[in-house]
Amino acid sequence: MQFKNLLTLLPFVVVAQAGPFSKRADCGNGRTAEHEQCCVWYDVLDDLQTDIFVKEPCGKTVHESLRLSFHDAIGYSPRLFSQGEFGGGGADGSIIQHANVEMRYGGNRGLEEIIERQTPLGPRYNVAYGDLIQFAAAVGITQCPGAPRLEFLAGRNKTSQASPDLLPSPADSPDKIFDRLGDAGFSPDEVIDLLISHTIGGQEHVDEATPNTPFDTTPEKFDSQFFVETLLKGTVQPPNGLQPGAELPPLRGAFRLASDAALARDPRTSCRFQSYITDQASMQSRFRAAMSKLAVLGQNRDNLVDCSEIIPEAKTLSGKPFLPAGKSMQDIQPACSATPFPILTAQPGRETAVHPETLSATLLDARALPTDLDDSEHECDLPMFVQSGLGVAVRTKREGPKVNSSADSA
Repeated sequence: MQFKNLLTLLPFVVVAQAGPFSKRADCGNGRTAEHEQCCVWYDVLDDLQTDIFVKEPCGKTVHESLRLSFHDAIGYSPRLFSQGEFGGGGADGSIIQHANVEMRYGGNRGLEEIIERQTPLGPRYNVAYGDLIQFAAAVGITQCPGAPRLEFLAGRNKTSQASPDLLPSPADSPDKIFDRLGDAGFSPDEVIDLLISHTIGGQEHVDEATPNTPFDTTPEKFDSQFFVETLLKGTVQPPNGLQPGAELPPLRGAFRLASDAALARDPRTSCRFQSYITDQASMQSRFRAAMSKLAVLGQNRDNLVDCSEIIPEAKTLSGKPFLPAGKSMQDIQPACSATPFPILTAQPGRETAVHPETLSATLLDARALPTDLDDSEHECDLPMFVQSGLGVAVRTKREGPKVNSSADSA
């Protein structure tokens, strides 16, 4: 009798064991995917890597793609819906599909070029712009050493409606930022998690006299230098004076957003901010979680297909956080009362200065700088305000050859 019952159950055991070995979809060129709907993203990936991101790894197009993903998604307000108004479609691609409306919003300045470059890919591969924007951001940051592998869900609707102008501003107070991002579902800690994007960011339009100026000395790496350098005392007076949304930077040629400086020192978020200086793993995992949440604003996650396996792995990060040359622990403004500020070592050499070039930031010997060098101010909009600032190199002499950034040897 027991043997008969065992035979009865056996088919179910076999079926249960067979489930995990289901056949994968053949995507061609030796590539497969768990879901057939994901195959097209291999083709989009090839296009992005060979056309859009190829010339400047972790450069301007990467930064703009990441910024675009935030600007598209954050146009979402449950509060407006509760008041009987249209609160936006979230991560729906409306910033491309309705660029004639949304690009009139001041906070979207500087996104024209990346929108122009991404727009043809939608009809070329018959994919939704909402999917394309999030995919390009996820692929783009893999060009930056130390970046996490982001989740990517596909299947958004191809139709959208122009979003209302809901972008936070770099001149906004923490209270105003927390209110706007809170309306979209983000806690103050998650605002800092989104702000991790500024580790590869810079400004163009907060101070248009000094475009392409980075927020830290290593904008080509997904590292923690942004969190170190934002807590340095601001000492450099910009040649054109402080523009709205800017704060005094700690280094010549660097830029600091007023919102970044305020959030780093606000008692609600200062400890979260400081923690990322020495915790790269949490920085990666929490940024991934925040981006996953951002990418489904206004969407039904259950209706989307997980195509994360198409996203490549980023290069590993070498080096440790450091103080720029010429700085010491006395230059730090610790704001977290619960945890001591980590002890950091300054890079050797004379005081660091950042020189904004056409599309890159180059570290120069401070005494070799021209006297008319713009100290720099930046632009952006809150999280994902990443706009520019590219590769960084070091020159020990003004006309000497470029060598690897001192950050590489840290």
